Amino acid sequence: MKPRFLTGLLSLLMPAMVLAGEYDLTVDRVKIDTGDFVKEGIGYNGKSPGPVMRFKEGENVKINVTNNLDEMTSIHWHGLILPFDQDGVPGISFPGIKPGETFTYEFPIQQAGTYWFHSHSGFQEPDGAYGSIVIEPEGREPFRYDREYVVQLTDKHPHSGDRIMRNLKMMPDYYNREQQTVGEFFSDVSKNGLMNTVSDRMAWGGMRMMKADVEDLQGFTGLINGKGPDQNWTGLFEPGERIRLRFINSSAMTYFDIRIPGLDMTVVQADGNNVQPVSVDEFRIGVAETYDVIVRPRDKQAYTIFAESMGRSGYARATLAPEEGMEAAVPQLRDPARLTMADMSGMPGMDHGNMAGMDHGDMDMNSSEGMSGMDHSNMEGMDHGSMAMGKGGQSDPFYAKGSGLVPTAANGGKFLSYADLKAQDPLYEDREPTREIELRLTGNMERYTWSINGVKYEDADPIRLKYGERVRFKFVNETMMTHPMHLHGMWSILDVGADQWNPIKHTVSVQPGTTVYMETEVDEPGQWAFHCHLSYHAAAGMFRKVIVEGGPESTQAKTDVIAKDGGEV
Repeated sequence: MKPRFLTGLLSLLMPAMVLAGEYDLTVDRVKIDTGDFVKEGIGYNGKSPGPVMRFKEGENVKINVTNNLDEMTSIHWHGLILPFDQDGVPGISFPGIKPGETFTYEFPIQQAGTYWFHSHSGFQEPDGAYGSIVIEPEGREPFRYDREYVVQLTDKHPHSGDRIMRNLKMMPDYYNREQQTVGEFFSDVSKNGLMNTVSDRMAWGGMRMMKADVEDLQGFTGLINGKGPDQNWTGLFEPGERIRLRFINSSAMTYFDIRIPGLDMTVVQADGNNVQPVSVDEFRIGVAETYDVIVRPRDKQAYTIFAESMGRSGYARATLAPEEGMEAAVPQLRDPARLTMADMSGMPGMDHGNMAGMDHGDMDMNSSEGMSGMDHSNMEGMDHGSMAMGKGGQSDPFYAKGSGLVPTAANGGKFLSYADLKAQDPLYEDREPTREIELRLTGNMERYTWSINGVKYEDADPIRLKYGERVRFKFVNETMMTHPMHLHGMWSILDVGADQWNPIKHTVSVQPGTTVYMETEVDEPGQWAFHCHLSYHAAAGMFRKVIVEGGPESTQAKTDVIAKDGGEV
């Protein structure tokens, strides 16, 4: 991937250097068969998921999108760095695509790696409007592999997105199938004593919350490349080959814990950016994230790709095998995860003394206050003294100390942490941020409203950034849910305490009761979306418009036109 200071020059030169690759996509009503149920949905070129779109770094692409629906649609190219008016968010970067019309996206490919695309209109994405993107680098990869497969995950629900949202607004725990039982009460009594157990239940009841509120949406069937567990998508291999698996989480709401029993995985890429290789037994992939791993099966046998939901309410399954029809054992779901008071520690009125993760102290700065003049030399990325501890003594600084969500590998081995991710090559110079913007992730489960700094999208002012500055975002999660925060159009530099080696991502997960920092080089002018990538959280208000002021005058003119044109997010 090129240093960003070259991309502007290259975008000017590329039209003369590289012919455009041209692609056609139709947006269609489709039937989706999960093996458990069949439903009507939305897909691309007659299928859901849509095709694997393959680009080459350095080319210009032209994509003709024809809307065969009877409603507006759009396509967002998730994680791609491109002109803002090609980003595909109605009401922010363009008006949308009307029924019967064809819209042509045109943009240069300035990166390589694994990405995906999806509708940004209504609930079309959870209804099936998504696909994958593979971008081949101009040069050689820093790792070897013999063959590759896209492994695209989603959580397909028998209800439509609109119906799910109505039900969540009516009753937030409508889809919660893992509520605590009488048997669990007596089990807790035997472990913790009667009074402690009763006090614990009363505390949760007083907050009108439940330990089981790990996932908003249960009752789904997990799909891999459009196939349910019983349909068993299979990727073939020859023993001894190195296989690159491009994992993409295209779920509406579900985090997956992924393992391949019998195989070690080497993580080589996160969100399309190469990382220093990390060998793991299991990893958690947040909604909208991508991870590329290398596996090397040496024996002539089948291996199960097992993707278990973070709340243990469902799973997706596929197979790697030397021959079609071969299968391996499918693991049992582990016990359901349960939140703890530590996961509540970020909520207003709770004891913040237990907040673990990324908090650097008592910086109390509003969203517009600058940080110039501050001494950043001692601001590390993590408070390592308050690491969350999992089973077997495993630790993870990105979870609250004592959190019930701390991941542990099923075989007792290595579980990937954000703290393990280090950039293969720095994309930017390591420089001080010009200011800090605090974004408190807020919500009300009873009303099923989600917000940033206590304000829903429709009532919020845009976040205004200056072209050329470097902004440090401080996420403070004051809710009991995990939020994957996605900034469109610009890279997010996740602070793991590695300075210039901090990993570059497009989606950053923020766990309950934690504070996480990321920095952004503001190098793409225009209007952008910034939101939680849980579909129903974004729709309920955890969303912001970002306006980058300054930059080329032609871009500002386009911004003014789109702002007047309107549209619906």
